[in-house]
Amino acid sequence: MPPTQDCSPFLRWAGSKRRLLPILQTFWTSKHKRYVEPFVGSACLFFAIRPPKAILGDLNPELIATFIEVKYRIAAVLAELKTLRPEDKEEYLRLREIDISTMTPPARAARFIYLNRYCFNGIYRTNLAGKFNVPYSGVRCGSVPVDAVFERCANRLRNARFMNVDFERVLEKAEPGDLVYMDPPFAVRARRVFREYDPSTFTSDDIARLRKWMERLNARRINFVVSYAESDEADMLRKNFSCETVPVRRNIAGFVGSRVMTNEMVITNI
Repeated sequence: MPPTQDCSPFLRWAGSKRRLLPILQTFWTSKHKRYVEPFVGSACLFFAIRPPKAILGDLNPELIATFIEVKYRIAAVLAELKTLRPEDKEEYLRLREIDISTMTPPARAARFIYLNRYCFNGIYRTNLAGKFNVPYSGVRCGSVPVDAVFERCANRLRNARFMNVDFERVLEKAEPGDLVYMDPPFAVRARRVFREYDPSTFTSDDIARLRKWMERLNARRINFVVSYAESDEADMLRKNFSCETVPVRRNIAGFVGSRVMTNEMVITNI
């Protein structure tokens, strides 16, 4: 299947793999029957390859709930989005502080999308109490996508099943004939990385668990692709598997040096 980008994600996401799409898309072929992604983020690869079936998982409950609302109740989500003032810091701060338990599911999804579009660099970060606390960034982030973008995404999400669980629970569902794509949060030693999830930060123990699953998938002849920042951890993940190093521009700012070119490792058993 030739690469296509006719369906862009409706979310921004820290560490998004949009720049890797020309490479990542080539791993999906007509022999694959289903797509599995346990760290779904903005789902940019899923939207690009248009698989007939998919399992999309993530530990972020608000992210998964938003995908479900867009899939089943897109009209209600769009109606809620239209009630929100665009590019408005007061609106952003009001939504950030609101008690989400008082909101309807479509309104909660609209809140998540609004905060995602206008927060700093598409980062999802919470405090220890689980409260979203990323500052407002505003017009520098771009606007909420037009309705047609959401409608295309909703159409493709109809073929997806969602799981708000640890990545191992998602990988347990993988079968021969699947393509499994894994893009875990970084757990890079000796490097300051702004992580997407504070309460569920990926650790060296998680990297070891991921490596064991790569070996398990390979033993079962299930195709997989892993993308990870060049690091000692990536060297451990790639051992005995094919690997390509790709230069990418990181959009995560917040530290000295801001946007810089770094290397991404694309590891696979294909």
